[in-house]
Formats: sequence, structure tokens, C-alpha cells
Amino acid sequence: MKRTYHQFPQKPELEQKYNFKADLPYIVKAMAGMDGQFGTFITDTPDLKGRPITAKRTIDVEITNKRTDFTSLNKYSLDSILADIDNEGTIDFRVILKYSFLDKKYDRVPFKGDSFYVRTNLDNNVLTLKVHHIEGMGRTECSRIADTIVEEIRRNAPDV
Repeated sequence: MKRTYHQFPQKPELEQKYNFKADLPYIVKAMAGMDGQFGTFITDTPDLKGRPITAKRTIDVEITNKRTDFTSLNKYSLDSILADIDNEGTIDFRVILKYSFLDKKYDRVPFKGDSFYVRTNLDNNVLTLKVHHIEGMGRTECSRIADTIVEEIRRNAPDV
């Protein structure tokens, strides 16, 4: 099954290459492991008054399905998705970041997140990551998405 998205941009905002001693199923497992992870970061309030706040960032990961759509990629869907992943080639993902913060009453308030297309290409032990911001205010940079993916891969594979 083709796992490339037909509308992936010709000129993504970020392209980086890494030496990589594993296969595409490993990358898919690492991406599935990112789904549901969260952390905090400092940003401006969404009301445009510019006050700094500590916000929560949650990651959702999706994988291309039949070149035209995306399907959720997580620990529950992983086994069925891995069944048709080759050792080398190209796979596209969509990474969706959801943001929220605590208001004065300590209620969690969601606000506009960011979405990215991520193309992974593995060829002859070289992993190429292409990242493109597709929606949102840009509170997270493309380079941060690439760094997070590489950190997740390295956390689980000491020889990468």
C-alpha cells in the first residue's frame, strides 16, 4: 500500500538527513510511540495580549492511508499498519499539536494548535526528514518537530 500523501508540498520548510541503521517499520514504531506524548512550553496567551504563559502541548500522530487521507497511528493501530510497511522507502505522517493552558481558576483552556506534514524517506541507511507546517499559529517550529522525531528514534535505538 502506498503511504505517501498526494498533496505533500514540493518545497517543504525543512529538510534534514541522518545516518540511520534501522528500517522503516522501526520508524513507524517510533512515530506511534510519540502519539499521546505531551510536554510544556512557554508561549504568548492566545488572546493576543502577549502575556507569556506555560502551555501544554499534546502530540497526535497520523499516517497516510491510500495516498489521500490519514489514519491514526498509535500503539493500538500499530500492528495492522506494520503489516504493509517495507524496510526502505517513503512514508508520510501528519503530526498534530494540541495546545492548552490553565486559566486563573485552574481550568484547562484549549487553543489553536499546529499541524505538520512529515515525510520520512529511508534509502541505503540515510533517513531524510521533510517537515512542512500546514496549519496553526506556528507556536512550534518545523525544526522542533524533526528534533522530537530524532530524539524518539534515538531513545529506542542506541546505534542510530
